[in-house]
Amino acid sequence: MPSQPSPETFPRLIAFAGFRQVAAGDHAQVVSALRKLSGTEELLRVFNDATGERIDLDLRPEADLPPSPAAQAPETPQTSTARPVGRPKLGVVAREVTLLPRHWEWLGSQPGGASITLRRLIDESRKAGEGRISVRTSRENAYRFMSEMAGDLAGFEEASRALFAGDKSKFEGLVAPWPQDVRLQLAKLAAAGWSAE
Repeated sequence: MPSQPSPETFPRLIAFAGFRQVAAGDHAQVVSALRKLSGTEELLRVFNDATGERIDLDLRPEADLPPSPAAQAPETPQTSTARPVGRPKLGVVAREVTLLPRHWEWLGSQPGGASITLRRLIDESRKAGEGRISVRTSRENAYRFMSEMAGDLAGFEEASRALFAGDKSKFEGLVAPWPQDVRLQLAKLAAAGWSAE
């Protein structure tokens, strides 16, 4: 089901009339462009340009654009006088971690102590996994867009299998007969999905 863009985040959007790209830009730009096309017979579809997620926009002239982040309701003051744990000004939040005694012993023996060691281990693990996450995320984003735009086109199932198998040449061959604007968006979304896992 298409999602509504949240007021906090205004992603770059891309819009299609049928299989033709008709607009790209921020929320206001795309809504304005699509309102001019609202009489068209072609199906209008809008996507988050980075994730391939379908977005539902209200194109009625009387519909207001989302409020800017500055126009949101003011924060309510905290009623609690308890001092927060951690170092909130630095973005450090204290939470509970459950480990076995041998883990605590090892952490305590590391230079800088448990907190520094845990942060370093997490950062190293994140860096090591970024490539795999980027490949998987890129393929999922491309598939999300492809399902919406090309689910009924010839070769869709085979192209999906080639996408998730990381077979770029087979994928490109299968989508070659598809409409040009769909192919271009797919190429952009899938670009990081061809890296070696």
